[in-house]
Amino acid sequence: MPDAYRSGVVAVVGRPNAGKSTLVNRIVGRKVAIVSDKPQTTRKRLLGVLTRPDFQAAFMDTPGIHRPEHRMNAAMVRDALDALSGCNAVVLVADATERIGGGIRFVAEAVARADSPAVVALNKIDLIRKPRLLPILAEYAAMAPFRALVPLSALHGDGVERLVAEVAGLLPEAEPLYPKDDPSPGPLAEKIAEQIREPALAMTRDEIPHALAVVVEEIRESEEGGVTVVTASLVVEREGQKGILVGKGGAMIRAIGTAARHACEERFGGRYFLDLSVRAREGWREDDRFLAGIVNPDA
Repeated sequence: MPDAYRSGVVAVVGRPNAGKSTLVNRIVGRKVAIVSDKPQTTRKRLLGVLTRPDFQAAFMDTPGIHRPEHRMNAAMVRDALDALSGCNAVVLVADATERIGGGIRFVAEAVARADSPAVVALNKIDLIRKPRLLPILAEYAAMAPFRALVPLSALHGDGVERLVAEVAGLLPEAEPLYPKDDPSPGPLAEKIAEQIREPALAMTRDEIPHALAVVVEEIRESEEGGVTVVTASLVVEREGQKGILVGKGGAMIRAIGTAARHACEERFGGRYFLDLSVRAREGWREDDRFLAGIVNPDA
């Protein structure tokens, strides 16, 4: 007699830049979360669903847990910690190249307090020498009663299947929570906003990535049909930052739009036209009303 089907939600938590989004994308086998070399890229929870013949795991990618400097960051951290409530299992993603300090210990303690079985995914092992691996694993093993510690490389895929097997064994017997043909449940507008933000992050530096938000105002089909028209704003905090995003003669905003259009067409299928503008909203990272639309998952 075959084993009963298993299904559940898995909170993926950790420090900024630990590789949580890269890991979720690798597990699901397609891009469901944007990635960047900028810290705090993920601003709200999103799902990447892996469906197999014997289980379904909904991996909840979360913002990196850090010391917040703005209300936006505080909302992000609350969102990540809230993900530990009500999930069926937890994956703590840790950066093997990062010194083990108070930040990751805080995350481990929060995971330990959660009423869910947890495993450690020690990421980026391709960037360290093998003799360092066992002492690092021993330190994490001493932090909390983790069910498993899995060394892996989310970028290259080494060890990821072992992590998936460990997580699947922690899920309860249950029917699938999501349709098997939808690996990334959620509003289309939010997904498109992220696809616009990703190239904007890649093409800018200094304060722009942290001061940038993307708001999708309208999604409609063209009058002729066959093209999805998206109207969206790239929001920064100061008037002086607008010129950087627009670029000389509009070169930067056109490059962002072209990259985002290609990403939308590859991810969602069909043809897209992106009508992008840039506007300034002073202090939006401290504006609870504005933040409700881009950080609060229940808004």
